[in-house]
Amino acid sequence: MKIIAQKLGKKFRNEWVFRNLNYKFELGESYTFIGANGSGKSTLLQVLSGFMPHSEGLIQYEHQQKTILVDDYYKHLIVAAPYLELIEDFTLTEIIEFHTKFKPFKNNLSITEFIDFIELPKAKNKEVKLFSSGMKQRVKLGLAFWSDCEILMLDEPTSNLDIEASAWYLHNVQEYSKNRILFICSNQAAEYQFCPNILNMRDYK
Repeated sequence: MKIIAQKLGKKFRNEWVFRNLNYKFELGESYTFIGANGSGKSTLLQVLSGFMPHSEGLIQYEHQQKTILVDDYYKHLIVAAPYLELIEDFTLTEIIEFHTKFKPFKNNLSITEFIDFIELPKAKNKEVKLFSSGMKQRVKLGLAFWSDCEILMLDEPTSNLDIEASAWYLHNVQEYSKNRILFICSNQAAEYQFCPNILNMRDYK
C-alpha cells in the first residue's frame, strides 16, 4: 500500500491551508502531522483520506502495485477522530455489529473479544449516549485498531482519555499499526513519541 502526494494543496476561499506537499507514504511506516491549532493537520488528514477534495496537485493510491480508484479507496482505510461521532442510540454491542458489516475485524475476532480489549465488559448493553467522552474515544480507537484495513488514521487520539486510557492507547497503537500506514494528527508529543516521520504544517505554507 502506498499514497503518493505531488504538489498537493488545499485552500478555503482565498486562503491556503497547505500547499506544495510532495511526499510518499508507505506501508509499515508511521507519520505524524504537527502544528498549532488551525494549522491544517486535520484538513491534510481529511484530504489524504479522500473525505475532502484537494485544491491543487495530485494524490495517487496504490495497492499491490496497482492504482486504486478513489471510489474504492475507502475500503482500505479507517479513521478515528473527535469530529466523527458514534451512533448514540445504539448499544455498544450494536455499534460493533454495525461497524463490522462495513469494516470486518482482523482474524475474525469476536464482539466479546473486542469488548474485553477495550476494557468495557459492563457496558456491552449500554447505549452509547450514556457513555463518558473517554469511553466513546476508547470505542473509536478500538474499532480503528481492530478493523482489517491497511491505513490507520488517528486525529487527536488521546482526546478525552485519562492517564490509564492514554497508556492503553500508546501500547496498542504501536502493536496495531504494524504492517499498516499510520497517520496521527497531534500537538501532544506523548501521542507520537514512537513515530519517526514528523511533518510540521508550517513547512507547507
